[in-house]
This record gives sequence, C-alpha cells and structure tokens, in this order.
Amino acid sequence: MDYMENVADFLSRHSESLVEEWRKQVLVSIGDPFQEKIFENGMKMYQLIIGRLRNEYDEKTIEVLACRVAEERIEANINIGEFVYNVNIGRSEIFKYLSMVEMSLESLQPAINQINECFDLFLYHAVSRYTELKDKMIEEKSTFINATHQDRLSLLGQMTSSLIHEFRNPLTSVKGFIKLLAKEYPDMKYIDIISSELEQLNFRVSQFLMLSKKEIAGKEKQAFYMDKLIDEVTDFLYPSLLTNQIDLSKDIHHNVMFYGYFDEIRQVLINILFNAIDALYVIEEERNIDISLKESPGEIILSISNNGPIIDEVSLHTIFEPFVTTKELGTGLGLFVCKQIIEKHGGSISIHSEKKITTFSIHLLSEKDGFSVVKEQGECRMEI
Repeated sequence: MDYMENVADFLSRHSESLVEEWRKQVLVSIGDPFQEKIFENGMKMYQLIIGRLRNEYDEKTIEVLACRVAEERIEANINIGEFVYNVNIGRSEIFKYLSMVEMSLESLQPAINQINECFDLFLYHAVSRYTELKDKMIEEKSTFINATHQDRLSLLGQMTSSLIHEFRNPLTSVKGFIKLLAKEYPDMKYIDIISSELEQLNFRVSQFLMLSKKEIAGKEKQAFYMDKLIDEVTDFLYPSLLTNQIDLSKDIHHNVMFYGYFDEIRQVLINILFNAIDALYVIEEERNIDISLKESPGEIILSISNNGPIIDEVSLHTIFEPFVTTKELGTGLGLFVCKQIIEKHGGSISIHSEKKITTFSIHLLSEKDGFSVVKEQGECRMEI
C-alpha cells in the first residue's frame, strides 16, 4: 500500500477546511501590502507539500517559493518573526488533521518526516534570503551614511580652514601687541596670564584646521625629541594645572626621537591634557595627571592618565567620533583630530577607563617613511 499517496489524497480532500482553519489563526499586520498574498502563498505551500508526498516537486521548487515570499516580507517591512509564526501554525494544522487518518503512527511516520522536511527547507530558504536582503539594505544604508558623513566633514574642513585663517589674523596682531606691552611695561599685572590665555585660544582653534584634508603649504616633517616636546607642552599648560590644583608626574625616557609634524603632535598632547584637566575639575579629592613615555625597538609608547570619573562603555566606543562630546560648550572635535593626526603618522591611539583612572595610550613608530633616526654623540641626523 502506498501510504504517502494515501496521506496526499487525504490532505487534498481536506485542503479547503484545513487552509480555512489556518487563515483564522495567522498574524497579519495592519498595513501589510501583501495581505492577500499571504493566503495565496499559504495555499501554494500546502499544494507543494501534497506534491512532495507524491514525489512531483523537488527542493528547488520549495526554494523558489521561499525566496519570493522572503522578498515580499522585505518589501512589506514586517518582522520576520510573524512570518515564521504563520508557517509553523500551518505545520501544526496539518499534523492536527493527520491525527484523523486511519493509519498507524508507524505507517504515517515517513509522511510526517517528509512534511517536516518541506517546512524546514521552506523556512531555511526564506529566512536565509530575508537575511541576505536585509544585510544588503543595511550595507547600502551604511555606505550612503558614510559617504554623506565624509562629504559633511570635507565641507566643514574647507569652511573652517578659511574661517580660522581669518580669525587668526587679528589674533596674531593681539598677541604681537601683548608682547610689545610686556616689553615696555614688564611689571604690568596679569600680562603673563593674558599672553598664556591667548596661546591656549590659538591652540584650541587650531584643531579645526586639522579637519582640512589639504596639508599646509610648506609644512614639512622634522626630527624632534618627544621628551622635550612633553616638557614644552606641560610648561605651556602650567597655569591651568596650577589653577585647578592638579599634580603632574612624569615617567619619561630621555632622548626619545620622533620624525613627524611637530605642531600636530603638539596639538595631540595639548588636546588630551586639556581633556584631562576638564575631567578633573569635577572631583574634589586629590587630582593627578601622569605622563609616561617609553621606547621599545621600533616603537614609541606615550600614555596620559588621570584619576577623573570613569567613562561609560557607550562613550568609550564613540569618543573618537566627530561631534561627540560630554562638555556643555564642547565641539566634539578634539579627540577626533587626535585620532586623525596619530593615524596619519602611522600610529594608533586608544583609551581605557576604569574607576579612578582613565588612560590614553598612543603608539608611534620610531622609524617612518623610510627615514631612520640615528643618534650620534648627543646629536641626531636623519638617514634615508
């Protein structure tokens, strides 16, 4: 006796009532543009199962229907969970009706296995196709967002480059007159503070220039001592450290040479130290900033730590993104600029934050662009 054929005949005779029972239980979202197609596809799947029991259809037929349904679900923009639920409701209804067949479970088992295989293959191909299309949509959206983002940054770079140059002209004049006043009236009160504040303002606006993709004309790389640069920057920031009662400690290897853009690396140090000073402003206990400079074969490692508040996990993942800031008047460009500069020099920058200590780590290559730093009798020269 052909049990498969008997099961197929039974399901064929009860197709109308079985599909109607399924229709009563399925989930259909309001606004689904394929509401009627859902029921059409359900009937096609039902007929396909009957055909498989009679060995009339192969797996490719199931795949074609499954992919078409997946494309409709993508276009309808309905959660895939609703589709999976409806398919399994259909499976349950078929098995409920099979309980009325006058056959032993042993005789029914091959048909049950065949029906399960049909449903499993249908779900596999449908969900796989749905996921593939969804991933493609996400990729296309991400590409569009990134392109728009880059265009925005490029435009911002061009605008700020022009604007900041115009801003710097009167600022340079003011700085010049301050120096003249200091020379003519060396005992004038607050002249040093005014000069220091102007220098800090000058460096704060300089970070906008770093957004421009074009290099400044005539700007060249040079060899310089990293430890001397750190001393220069901390001397420059001394008034801010003193005002905020911050203790600064250094663990620095001396005569650490680097070849790169001096002003840009200086900007990185100032940005990170300014951030550390701002972070420490909110705590009432002892305030500390620690700077470490070490050199290993082929690499320079610079770490700047502070004992300010912990930075949450979400912020850590976006801290180097442009326009991300926790400061009320912040631009969100400082750390973005730092990352741009360090990566331009072939290095990397990272942050680690836990209770009572936040550390920025900068790794730079001590050999760059085919140049090797050679130390001879306290002097240095560059070799190609």
